[in-house]
Amino acid sequence: MSSGQERRCVITGMGVVAPNGVSADAFWKATREGISVLERVTREGCEQLPLKVAGEVRDFDPTALIEERFLVQTDRFTHFAMAAANLALDDARLGATDEDRSPYAVGVMTAAGSGGGEFGQRELQRLWGKGSRHVGPYQSIAWFYAASTGQISIRGGFKGPCGVVASDEAGGLDALAQAARTIRRGTDAMVVGAAEAPLAPYSIVCQLGYEDLSGVEEPARAYRPFTQSACGFVPAEGGAMLVVEEEGKALARGAQIRAVVAGHAATFTGPSRWAESRAGLAQAIRGALKDARCAPEEIDVVFADALGVPTADRAEALALADALGGHASRVPVTAPKTGIGRAYCGAPVLDTAAAVLSLEHGVVPPTPNVVDVCHDLDVVTGRARPAALRTALVLSRGLMGSNAALVLRQGDRTPS
Repeated sequence: MSSGQERRCVITGMGVVAPNGVSADAFWKATREGISVLERVTREGCEQLPLKVAGEVRDFDPTALIEERFLVQTDRFTHFAMAAANLALDDARLGATDEDRSPYAVGVMTAAGSGGGEFGQRELQRLWGKGSRHVGPYQSIAWFYAASTGQISIRGGFKGPCGVVASDEAGGLDALAQAARTIRRGTDAMVVGAAEAPLAPYSIVCQLGYEDLSGVEEPARAYRPFTQSACGFVPAEGGAMLVVEEEGKALARGAQIRAVVAGHAATFTGPSRWAESRAGLAQAIRGALKDARCAPEEIDVVFADALGVPTADRAEALALADALGGHASRVPVTAPKTGIGRAYCGAPVLDTAAAVLSLEHGVVPPTPNVVDVCHDLDVVTGRARPAALRTALVLSRGLMGSNAALVLRQGDRTPS
C-alpha cells in the first residue's frame, strides 16, 4: 500500500518480436491493416514434416540487437525475449543504469511453454553424432524454461523479484498478473512477457500430438476460428515483453502511462476439455471483472482466445454470454492472431500489446482470414473498426486446460 491507497500497476513500455513485425509500431501497423503473414514452414529441417503452415519471424537478426556473449549461450526463444525486452525498456525510457534507482527495485517475470528446443536439438545431435566432448556447457541452461528470465535480468542488472510461469498459453496472462502482484507488494517495476520458438524439428514433432493443430496446407484457410470451416490452430513463434510499473513511481520519473493492468483471474478445466472450458473461462472473466471493479457493459472490446476448434469456439462464445450477459453480442470481438498464428505463451501477451495499442488509437483491428462468423458474436472482420475504447478484455486458454482473463484500462495520466 502507498499513501493509504493500493499500488496501481501500469504499462509504460512495450517491445514486440512477431511474425508481422519487429517493434510495436511495425506490429501495430500490420495488425491494424489485418495483414496475414501465415505461410508455408521454411525453418531448416522442417520442410518435410506434416505441419505445413505457421507464423515465422522472418528477417530477425539477433546479432543486431543482442551481444554475442549472450547469443552463444541462449536459444532462439530467448533471443526473441531479450530483443523484445530491450525494445520495451527503450519505449519506457527505463534505463538499466539509472543512478537514482536500486537494482533491487526492478524484477523480471516471463512465461514459457516449451523452452529452448532448437538449441537442445542441436546439442543432442552433437552428443549422439560425435560424443559428449562435443556438447557445449550451455546445453544445461539454454533449453530451460527460465532461461529468458535469467538472461534478461543478468543483461539488465535487475536484481528484484524474478521468476517464470511454466505453463500453457494462458501462462502469458498469468505472468502479467504475477508481475502486478509483485508491484503491489512493493517492487517499483517489472519486465514481463513471453516469447516462444516452437518451429525447430524437435519442437514440431512434439506438437504433432496436438489434435487441435491445423493440418490444412493453404495458409489463408488454415486458421479460421468462429466459422463453419474452423479446422484447428496454426502455431507461431515470437512474443512480446512489457514494462509494468507502480503508477506513482512511473509518473514521478516522467513516464507515459500506456495502459492500466486493472484485473485478472484464472481457472483450470483440464486438457482439451473444450466444452467444460465454457464454465472455467466464464468464471475467469467474472473474476477479472471483479478484480478490476468493472461492470460487464464497460468492456469495449474483447481480444478472444480463438482456438479455431468448433467445440472450443462455441464454448468461448457461450462463456462470454454467461459472463457479459446481453452485452456479449454487442461488444466488438477480435482475434488478430489469425494473421500470425498462436505463439503459445507469447500469444496472449501479443494480444495484450494489441489491446493497449487499440485503446490508444481508438481502433479495433480485424480478424484476418475470417468470414461468415457462425456464433452470436460481433467479430470484427475485413477492416479495422474505429470505436470509443476505454476498457479491453483479453482472453486465453491453454491446451493443457488453463483459462485466464485480463482487464486493461486506457492510460489516462501523463507526467506533468
